Amino acid sequence: MALRREPHVLVVGGSDSSGGAGIARDIETISSIGVRTCLAVTALTVQTHEAVMEIHPSQPNLVADQMRAALQANTVAAIKIGMLATAEIVLAVAGVLRENPQVPTVLDPVLASTSGRALLEAGAIAAMKRDLMPLCRLVTPNLIELAMLAGSELTVDEVGALLQGQELLVAGLQALLIKGGHASGPRSTDILLRSDQEPVRFDVPRLAGSMRGTGCMLASSIAAHLASKRSLEDSVRKGKRFVFEKLQKDAAE
Repeated sequence: MALRREPHVLVVGGSDSSGGAGIARDIETISSIGVRTCLAVTALTVQTHEAVMEIHPSQPNLVADQMRAALQANTVAAIKIGMLATAEIVLAVAGVLRENPQVPTVLDPVLASTSGRALLEAGAIAAMKRDLMPLCRLVTPNLIELAMLAGSELTVDEVGALLQGQELLVAGLQALLIKGGHASGPRSTDILLRSDQEPVRFDVPRLAGSMRGTGCMLASSIAAHLASKRSLEDSVRKGKRFVFEKLQKDAAE
């Protein structure tokens, strides 16, 4: 079948019944870029745009089996990971990544919802850092997630963020995109860090207002461009521009 040969992004994440984030936002984003998706659902959630009421994690072996089936069925050219919920799911996903080291993976380290509800159990952060993050081509934390992953206080200045990012690189990460959405100032700057290269900054005007699912959109867009054989830096640049233009369009409506 021709469909099987087309490049796909395997989306690994939780559902969002409101449609504002999670796998719904991932599929929407990747499809708009012209790349196909396949799925492994890590959790079912009950939520609105304002709050998360219920979280029901999938069984870890079910998540891994979904991933393996998707990889067998399609030409998976990139993997995008979002909500993982539990340490056991983190380990199950890491196991499948180790079986498929040739597929670039983008991890959006979803730790909490916009409303503040934890989406990853506290004990799973250590497993994510140790067993999953080193296997990923790129990890995309915002400043709050960066501080939690680094085990440090929240910083809103670039110097502090770079220090926290360098700590994670030393711990074995391949590349880190520090998102500047939670910073202040007239410009929104994301910083790509790799251990063997100078930081690369991606800068756009900061828009007023907010929108759910921007982290999902950015990581999914980057994964879609990686699936199209673009370089990491070019994929990040195009992903940042995609999110900016989407926010700009929504603000104008």
